[in-house]
Amino acid sequence: MSDGEAGTLNDDWSAPDAGADDADFESPGGDATRARRSSGSNIPSGKSGATARSRRPRLAASGGRDMSEGADATLERRATPRKTTTRSQAPRASRGTSDYRVAEQPAFVLHSYPYRETSLIIDVLSRDHGRVALVAKGAKRPHSALRGVLQTFQPLTLNWTGKGEVRTLTGAEWVGGMLPLAGDALLCGFYVNELLVKFLAREDPHPALFNHYVVTLTRLAHDLPPVQVLRSFERVLLRDTGYALALNRTVNRKTVMAEGRYVFDPERGVREASDEWPSQWPVLSGQTLLDMEEDDYHRPQTVAQSKALMRFLLNTYLGGTPLATRQILIDLQNL
Repeated sequence: MSDGEAGTLNDDWSAPDAGADDADFESPGGDATRARRSSGSNIPSGKSGATARSRRPRLAASGGRDMSEGADATLERRATPRKTTTRSQAPRASRGTSDYRVAEQPAFVLHSYPYRETSLIIDVLSRDHGRVALVAKGAKRPHSALRGVLQTFQPLTLNWTGKGEVRTLTGAEWVGGMLPLAGDALLCGFYVNELLVKFLAREDPHPALFNHYVVTLTRLAHDLPPVQVLRSFERVLLRDTGYALALNRTVNRKTVMAEGRYVFDPERGVREASDEWPSQWPVLSGQTLLDMEEDDYHRPQTVAQSKALMRFLLNTYLGGTPLATRQILIDLQNL
């Protein structure tokens, strides 16, 4: 682009001064044209004159209004962002506030461990939100109100907020009404808690399992036989997490007979005993399977065979991961 063309474009886009009169728009023979010719421009003088003449009618058509005023107004309208309002903005804010605040939720502490100098991370089982991780800020301080409340095997109502993987505990209240666990019952309680931590995904509610957990703690506190209490809980745990299958019929949908001999396929369910099946599958009597289906553990054979079956299934579904509390129980029995 030559200097003359640049000058012409600049004249087209720039507005005249507010006090400019008709002398600013000269004819082709004016000083402005002579200045362009003297600077070496090869633009014909007629073009410059046409440009000048085209500006005068626009001033007349606008009633003599200054072009700078109209240009400034146009630029101001273009520069000012449009304010748009969508219907979903206000509801989205309200949903974000309500979704991440939980109040007076029935829960139990499954496990806790230190966090920084004065706080705790607690893993809780809640009735309506499943297993949740919470940070209890200041819970380790000597005069903290949370220090004596966040105990295992005690019913609580908890409040929390947040939307991350670890939420923030904002309140805890002891409900009471349950006897504390002691002795073997206490070790069994820790075993139950470890199973819940291993099998339950975070924020996957299991209301029926929560209720049976309360029943299990109550039975242990009242000194019911631990074998019966634990087998019953393990069965409900596997059923609620999608592992347990029917024990009163085979994979071929045949009714289990009390006098029959069966094995349990961890992927399919009950099969009739045969040499073709893996040797590690426990052999069970039909009576044991029927008793377990009815949650009846009074027969000695049922107690022994159900223990072997549940140990096999839990080990299979956990991928061989050992349970710390079970090892503690085994060590105590060997003392």
